[in-house]
Amino acid sequence: MAGKALSLLPPLLLAAAGLCGLLLLCVPTRDVRDPPALKYGIVLDAGSSHTSMFIYKWPADKENDTGIVEQHSSCGVRGGGISSYADSPSGAGQSLVECLDQALREVPKERHAGTPLYLGATAGMRLLNLTSPEASTKVLAAVTQTLTQYPFDFRGARILSGQDEGVFGWVTANYLLENFIKYGWAGRWYRPRKGTLGAMDLGGASTQITFETASPAEDPADEVQLRLYGQQYRVYTHSFLCYGRDQVLLRLLASVLQTHSSHPCWPQGYSREVLLQDVYGSPCTAAQRPPGFNSSGRVSLAGTGSPALCRGLVAGLFNISSCPFSRCSFNGVFQPPLAGDFIAFSAFFYTVDFLRTAMRLPVATPQQLEAAVVAVCNQTWSELQARAPGEGAHLPSYCAGAMFVQQLLSRGYGFDERAFSRLTFEKKAGDTAVGWALGYMLNLTNMIPADPPKLRKGTDFNSWVVLLLLFAALLLAALALLVRQARPAKSPSAI
Repeated sequence: MAGKALSLLPPLLLAAAGLCGLLLLCVPTRDVRDPPALKYGIVLDAGSSHTSMFIYKWPADKENDTGIVEQHSSCGVRGGGISSYADSPSGAGQSLVECLDQALREVPKERHAGTPLYLGATAGMRLLNLTSPEASTKVLAAVTQTLTQYPFDFRGARILSGQDEGVFGWVTANYLLENFIKYGWAGRWYRPRKGTLGAMDLGGASTQITFETASPAEDPADEVQLRLYGQQYRVYTHSFLCYGRDQVLLRLLASVLQTHSSHPCWPQGYSREVLLQDVYGSPCTAAQRPPGFNSSGRVSLAGTGSPALCRGLVAGLFNISSCPFSRCSFNGVFQPPLAGDFIAFSAFFYTVDFLRTAMRLPVATPQQLEAAVVAVCNQTWSELQARAPGEGAHLPSYCAGAMFVQQLLSRGYGFDERAFSRLTFEKKAGDTAVGWALGYMLNLTNMIPADPPKLRKGTDFNSWVVLLLLFAALLLAALALLVRQARPAKSPSAI
């Protein structure tokens, strides 16, 4: 009887194992998200001296209405900025072809039609638009004609305002430093409790200062409201056209030609011939332009390396005598009190880095920066060449450039010792160079609808594991009993 019962166990166990297998197929399921598809965006940064193309990508399902955007790749356009094609506008469009062809290869073909493409031009085109609106329009039309020939979703080529340039540079810096949102160790995005930092950009034709402020700006033109990752930000920003490094050097040169026989900001022992058209051809020097000047005329100038005279020359760029608001930076422009940490990049960084590395001078306090500027302005031309032989054409202008940076920070923006201690000069934020293009893309993703996430059916993991183990145990027990029954019984020993 016992043997018969034992013989029934294997089929019973196999039946139970089969039942577990069926249950594995019938366990309640839940929705599981597939990894979201990637979207792409392309921004062409048409600066005064060159154009750069940036390709960005982000998940199709976005975090709190702003895509998690990262840079996919970049491409430097050969030749000068698009404003340099004022006399041959078609060349501006043709210059972009090589980089656009790269974008065709790198963005998946099925994403071409849905990839937004933007071109933003900055201070170089703002200046061209001031001097020749017709030429500016023709250049933008030429680049538009080229961009519309590609299968991307072209959203327009336009000249960015100084406010745009400042705000989007601020967004880029804070995004890269994870001040808006951060990916935590637990695999979730969260909003850090640290505040944002201010951003200062010094380009060739303009300079921008941007920082978050608690109170409304007295001049509404200097305030921008942004919404990023579900958070509202009130930001003060102002752009000073003609206060970029290249234009400042031209304005100083124009002042020297009016009032001096030599250049106090050039090193002693340095001299060169100056073409008057190069000096007075810019709208930034229009007020200093002599009536009926000879555009083909040339003037020879020598440097004297006088820090005191150079400081006086640079100080004349800042009008701090009148202010129609409760407080101002310079030229009657409202500026709230400086708040929080700041990062200064572009020509700010290159100028201060020269003082730190080539001159080996400390610049950690306002007093140290001022002393470093005096030291570089006291250098003769031969001494400068010996210290920084690789600087080339920029070397004679470091005294003027450094004096301008020091005066802009202290006299212009009002960085005292306390505020200066919270200022860093950086080439990059994180591992990426700072500029307006990434911030522009981050803002524009608010207008790009997120795809609905794809769902698939998946078994609850814990239930699946338990049933799988039970199924395996029953199957092994049944097989063991079958093997035991299959063995022949031993015959009894002979007596």
